[in-house]
This record gives sequence, structure tokens and C-alpha cells, in this order.
Amino acid sequence: MVARTKIKKTKVTITGAGGFIGHHLVAFLKTKGYWVRGVDIKKPEYEKTTADEFLLLDLRIWDQAKKAVQGVNHVYALAADMGGMGFISSNHAMILHDNALINLNTIEAARLASVERYFYSSSACVYPEFLQEKTNIAPLKESDALPAQPQDAYGWEKLLTEKLAFYYQEYGLKTRIARFHNIFGPLGTWRGGREKVPAAFCRKIAFAKLMDNPEIEIWGDGLQTRSFCYIDDCVKGIYKLMMSDYAQPLNIGQDRMVSINQLADIIAQIAGVDIKKKYISGPQGVRGRNSDNTQSKKVLNWFPEVSLEEGLKKNYDWIEDQLIAFIEERISQQKNK
Repeated sequence: MVARTKIKKTKVTITGAGGFIGHHLVAFLKTKGYWVRGVDIKKPEYEKTTADEFLLLDLRIWDQAKKAVQGVNHVYALAADMGGMGFISSNHAMILHDNALINLNTIEAARLASVERYFYSSSACVYPEFLQEKTNIAPLKESDALPAQPQDAYGWEKLLTEKLAFYYQEYGLKTRIARFHNIFGPLGTWRGGREKVPAAFCRKIAFAKLMDNPEIEIWGDGLQTRSFCYIDDCVKGIYKLMMSDYAQPLNIGQDRMVSINQLADIIAQIAGVDIKKKYISGPQGVRGRNSDNTQSKKVLNWFPEVSLEEGLKKNYDWIEDQLIAFIEERISQQKNK
């Protein structure tokens, strides 16, 4: 009788697993057969984690960062103090300080724990502001990041940690770096000030629909442009990059650019309502931003498969359900007072 050999599962840690992208990545890697440890200062808010183990840790603290990566083969470093433009444009010191500590601790702990592969989640915020001053800009190539001039502290810290991750290959750590471009989808923050623009618009338009009031507020003139990548495409890109031999930073984003006004109109059409736009002052970020996916197609054969409309439909339906449940809970609380 031939003895069966037990196949040893690859073990991974995902930091930021209580957040939007990290939570989706946990579920994705579980379908691939990995043993997954989730790490965050909070558990996922909208759905129970599927991680084999979930540790509540503060990665700003060295001993807790060491605990996060012990006994695993791969680390996906997604933990960050972040949010939408309203948050990152008014919390520079906290973001730079906290995120630097998180990333310095995590990558050094991974090195000491003999981790084999290390994924770092960077951002399109590393790209220079002077290349993003017009609405109709050229798509941003990975080589455009230098000479450096990110707009906010969030971008400066991301760029610094990209360099750190790249240089850690000197220790034999296989580091992989992705620059995310406006990732969106269900199970992400949709209210409270840290939500990104697709979620904010879905909430505003769902509220306008429910209240039969067509007016929604938009920061600036709505002509600023962006591209938006659906979460399912993002996690596939993360995994492809992690398992590749490509060590340079790589864009993970949609390469279809739309204005903020167009984004609002698409969501309104999905919701089946007519909206009236009210333009107000507020942080807008750069004037235009789009992802050049030439390199990601070349080295990974990765490209977004979910259309903007399809992704926004899934996001809107989920947020509308969340909003209805939130309103009903508030009404119930008022009745019980």
C-alpha cells in the first residue's frame, strides 16, 4: 500500500485584512488553496473573514509586526492609514508617521522571519503632480514616477516604501510592488469621511433616490478625470504580480478615463434617477489621472475584464442595500427611545 504524501499548504499573511482590498484578497487566496492569516487593527466591517486565522495587531508596534509574519511563506502588505481625498488631504502628519512605521516594521519583520515573497501595495498617488494638472492627461507610465513630486504625504510615503521594498531584494526577499489606481467595489467604506468617490456617489445618489430629492453635491466643477478599477480585477492582478518574476513597480488599474461628472451620470443611470449636480468647494486631488497598462499587459498578461458600468452596478446595489438598512435601523432606534 502506497502511503499518501500530505501536501503542505503555502502560508500567507495579509496585513490590512480588515480593510476593503485585504478582505477581498483573503477570500481570493482561500479559493487558491492557501492557508491565510489576516492581520489588522480591526476585523472586516461588512462580512465575516474567511481567513484561517485573524489577528488583531497594531503594526506600528515592532513586537506585533513580528508576530504578524511568523511562520508564513508570503506576505501581502496592504495595511495603511488611508481614505478618500477628504481624509488624505487633511491628515498628512498622521498618515506619513503611521504608514512609515507600519511598513518599516512589516518588511523588516518579514526579512527576519525568512519570508520568501513580499507584496507591497503602493498607489497611483506616487505620480508627480506636474503630470496631472490637466483633465485630458496622458496615461501614467511606471517610469513617470521620477522625478518625484507626489501631491500629498500619502504619496510620498508610498514612494519611499516602494524604494525600500525594491532594495530589500538585497537580502534575498522577492519583493513585488503594485500601484493601485482607484480600486472600488462592494464591502468597502461607503460613509463616514474615508470613502472613495465611487462609494460616495453611490451613497449620495441612493439617498437622493430614496428621499426623492435629485440634488447631489460634487467637490469642484466635476471635470476632473480618473480611471476606476473593479476589485475582482485588482485581486487577480495582485496575485499574478506576486507569483511573477517582475520586481519593478507595476500599475494595477483601469485604463478608461472618465470625468467625475460622467461617473455621477453613470451611477444615476444605474439607479434609474435624474440628478441635479450642486458644485461646492472641497479637496479635488490632481486634475486628471489615468493608468497606462502597457507594462502590466506585457509582463503579466493582465488587464481589467470588468467594465466600469458592470462594476458600478454591483457597487451601487450593495451600497443602496446598506443605506436602506442603515436608515431602517435609525428609525427603529428613534422609535425605541
